[in-house]
Amino acid sequence: MTPDIEPTTAPADVPPPAVEPARRPAVLVAFLVTAIDLLGFGIVLPLVPRYAEVFLTGTDETAKGAIIGILYSSFSLMQFIFSPMWGRVSDRIGRRPVLLLSLTGSVVFYGLFGVAAALPPEQSTLAVALLLASRVGAGIAGASVSTAAAVIADSTPPERRAKGMALIGAAFGIGFTFGPLIAWAGEEAFAGARWGPGAMAAGLSLAALVLAAMIFKETLRPGPKPRRELFSLSRTREVLRMPTVGSLVLIYFLVIFGFANFEGTLSLFTKEAFHLNDRDNYLVFAYVGFVLMMAQGGVYRPLATRQSEESLLTAGIGMMLLGLCGMAAVAYGTYLQAGWLKPVFYVSVTVAVTGFAFVNPSVSALVSKRSDPARQGEVLGVNQSFASLGRILGPFVGSFLFFQSESRVLPFVVAAAVLPGVAMLQPRVASKTNHRDTENTEGRNTEKAGSD
Repeated sequence: MTPDIEPTTAPADVPPPAVEPARRPAVLVAFLVTAIDLLGFGIVLPLVPRYAEVFLTGTDETAKGAIIGILYSSFSLMQFIFSPMWGRVSDRIGRRPVLLLSLTGSVVFYGLFGVAAALPPEQSTLAVALLLASRVGAGIAGASVSTAAAVIADSTPPERRAKGMALIGAAFGIGFTFGPLIAWAGEEAFAGARWGPGAMAAGLSLAALVLAAMIFKETLRPGPKPRRELFSLSRTREVLRMPTVGSLVLIYFLVIFGFANFEGTLSLFTKEAFHLNDRDNYLVFAYVGFVLMMAQGGVYRPLATRQSEESLLTAGIGMMLLGLCGMAAVAYGTYLQAGWLKPVFYVSVTVAVTGFAFVNPSVSALVSKRSDPARQGEVLGVNQSFASLGRILGPFVGSFLFFQSESRVLPFVVAAAVLPGVAMLQPRVASKTNHRDTENTEGRNTEKAGSD
C-alpha cells in the first residue's frame, strides 16, 4: 500500500521549517496542561493496589496478584492501542481538539474511580468492575501524551528537541510528586473518604481542560495530510522500518518494562518491607516524582545542550541497572531481617529513577529527529504505544512475581535483567546517528545565538 505522504521517512539531516516565535509559548502550554492532568494520575496511582486489596479480601494470593496486575495493565493496554490512533488523528485534524477530547475523558473516568472506591466491601464485584472501567477509560484519554509530545516536536528545532521532550518527563515528575501529596491532603480534608482522591483528580483534569480551551493555540503546520486510517498495522510497520526508529522503539519498550516492574510493585513492597501506611506511601511516591522532576528539569535539560542523546541514554541505562540491583538487594535484605535498609532503599530508588529520567527524553528526542515532520504525531504515538506495552507487561509480571517468592526479590531481578539487552541494542542507534549529532552539536551555539 502506497502512503499518501512521500517519502515515508524524512532524511534526518534535513531540518524542518523554522519554528515561528508564536509557536514557542505552545511548549509551555503543553507542559502545563500535561502536568495538571498528570496530577490526577499521580493521585490515583498509589491507591489502585491498596483499594483493590480492600475488595479482594479472602482471594488467594495468586489471583489477587493477577487482578491487581490487570487493573494496572488495563490503563496501559488502552494507551498501547490508542496512542498511534490519537497521533494519526492529531496529524489530520490538529493537536488542540485531541487534547481537549482526552482531557474531557480524564474528568469523567477519574470521577468514576472515586465512585468505585467509595463502594462498600459487600459490593466488591461491582467495585472491581468499576475500577477496571475507570482505568480503561483513563487509559484511552491518557493516550494523548504522544500528542503533547507532538506539540513540542512541532514547536522546537531538532537541536532543542531533547530539552523540549524533557519537559514532558518533568510534567510526569510533577504529577508523581504533588499528586500523592494532594491525595494525602484530600484524605485529611474529606475525613478519609475514599471517593476524595478520585474527585480531586477529576477536578484537576477539569482545570487542565479549561486552561487548554482558553489559551492553547494549534501548532500543526498546514500541509499534506496522512490517510484517514485510525488503526493500521501496516502504517505501524512503516514506522518501525524507519532508519533507527525500530531499534529506539524496542529500547524504549524494554526500559519501560523494567521500570514498570519496579513501579507497579512499589506500594506493595513498602507496605510489606517497611510497614508503611497509605499516607506514608504517598510520601514515597511523592519522593519518586520529585527525583524524576529534578532529574529531568534540573539535570538532564542543561546536560542536553552539551551531550548527545546517545551518551545520556547510555548513562541512564547504567544508573537504572545499578538502582534496580540495589532494590533487589534491599528486598532480599528485608527478607533476612537485616537492619539499616531504608537508607539503601532510598538511594537505590534515587539512582533508578534518575536513570529513567535520562532515558525517557533521550529516546523521544531521537525518535522525533528521525521522523518525517508531517508524521510526528503518528511516529511518537507508535513509540508511546510500545512504551505502553511495556507498562502492560511490567506491572502484570511484577505483581505476579511479587507473590511468588517470600523474599519479594523477583520483580527487581527481572527489571534489572532486561537492561543488558538494551545496552546490546544501542550500537544500532549510535552507528547511524553519531555523525548527525556531531553536526547538531556544532550548530547548537549558532542556533542559540540566533534564537536569543
